[in-house]
Amino acid sequence: MTELNELLYDKKLECPVCNEEFATKKVRISRLKLIKRDEDLLSYYEGENPLIYNVFLCPNCGYAATESRFDSVSARDKKILLEEVASKWSKRSYGGERSIDDAIVVYKLAFYIGQVLDYDKVELGTLAHSIAWLYRIKGDQEEIRFLSITKDLYEYSYYNESLVNAKGTKMDEIKLAYLLGEINRRLGNKEEAFKWFNGVISNPDIKSSPMLEKMVREQWRLTRNE
Repeated sequence: MTELNELLYDKKLECPVCNEEFATKKVRISRLKLIKRDEDLLSYYEGENPLIYNVFLCPNCGYAATESRFDSVSARDKKILLEEVASKWSKRSYGGERSIDDAIVVYKLAFYIGQVLDYDKVELGTLAHSIAWLYRIKGDQEEIRFLSITKDLYEYSYYNESLVNAKGTKMDEIKLAYLLGEINRRLGNKEEAFKWFNGVISNPDIKSSPMLEKMVREQWRLTRNE
């Protein structure tokens, strides 16, 4: 098994809110070995899971966001963050090795900031889904609560948002519909799961994603037999 200190490295950053420099750990993707993947796309790896380090948190002002969105702070956002987050933040660092509980704290702060800054619902849903995954890795029933939050956010996004320019996600309509089916299945909402899975199967664009087509057909059969 790869040692943890071989998997992690320091990434230096400048906070776009308070302009302080800090370092945070990241996982060397080239060293990862995939073990398995859950049907709602949570990946498990030998050693450390990069999910734990995907949110950066400034120890000085408390600004937290995913790597892909960290630098996307407008003048308006900066003003809001200084008032709503930095003014209440007690300086502390999550830049070293993180436990699952550390990661949950960091992701929940990023989720709160996303609400304050009015992120698209699909991006908030992706953060909530990641929190549910962290609770699943931990073996904590709070996973169910956050899967329910994810479902509501994803559903709103499906019906009301364009996914073309959604920040912080790699979501398209088919993937979102599939995830809504699988999350509903996990929550015990069998009829809702069937509705979403059927929608994906009948979408002609699914032929361009053979792996996803295989997964949705397998989960449709699993739901029927449950």
